[in-house]
Amino acid sequence: MRSVKSLLAAGAASLISSMAFAADMPIAAPPPMYAPPAPPADFGGWYLRGDVGMTNQRMSKIDSAVAQAANPPVSQIGLGFDSSPLFGIGAGYQFNSWFRADVTAQYRGKANLHGSNGQIFSPTVFQSDNYFGSKSEALFLANAYVDLGTWWCVTPFVGLGVGTSYNYLSGFRDENVQINNGVTKGSVATFANNGTWNFAWAAHAGLAYKVNPSLTLELAYSYVDLGSAKAGNYTLMDGTTGASTIALKNITSNDLKLGLRWNLNSPPVYAPPPLVTKG
Repeated sequence: MRSVKSLLAAGAASLISSMAFAADMPIAAPPPMYAPPAPPADFGGWYLRGDVGMTNQRMSKIDSAVAQAANPPVSQIGLGFDSSPLFGIGAGYQFNSWFRADVTAQYRGKANLHGSNGQIFSPTVFQSDNYFGSKSEALFLANAYVDLGTWWCVTPFVGLGVGTSYNYLSGFRDENVQINNGVTKGSVATFANNGTWNFAWAAHAGLAYKVNPSLTLELAYSYVDLGSAKAGNYTLMDGTTGASTIALKNITSNDLKLGLRWNLNSPPVYAPPPLVTKG
């Protein structure tokens, strides 16, 4: 009986000693949780852009040496252009959350022109030069924009651009009509197609909507000053030819555009860590 008690006491002492030793052992730290790298800011880097839209153009006058010397002075009647489509491409850089810049190239399709220079000599004597033709442009601008903040993924912006415009006048003709005491006479002068380079500038305003980190849509308005356009050499009905002095002065346009910007440096999307279970 004494030996059994001795065995039980020895076993209890051994168990207590093991528990004390285990309590003194350090507890291993749990493995660290997965932490993906911090994504870059959602601005910055290069982008490409494309635009389509419509122009609404006007001019201040159709000028010439004859018009400047006219006495009585000529009256401008119905000067203007039909609307035309525009197509643009460009590349730019977003410097920070509020400032970006790009360079753009636009082809602006043919806009039919119309208008007259009229002279009234007396109640029964009248002369009118009626002008017809088409004008198109290639417009190149360097632009800078300020983004004014973002609400619900929509960012209003304003901007300015400077550059050059190649204004191409084609199919231009002058139909002259003279009425003298009820007698009507007329003549036609046609003009060679001609293009001229001009300084151009633009003011922009619009709204940008970020579809995803890579794609942004724009609805924008631009006021564009295109300079002037000049007609080529003239040919009269009798075959006479000569250098023309006719110019379309101070051409401006109110453009409405729909565009997109493709961000080439969009932040990467990280996959979540795998779920590890035991059992």
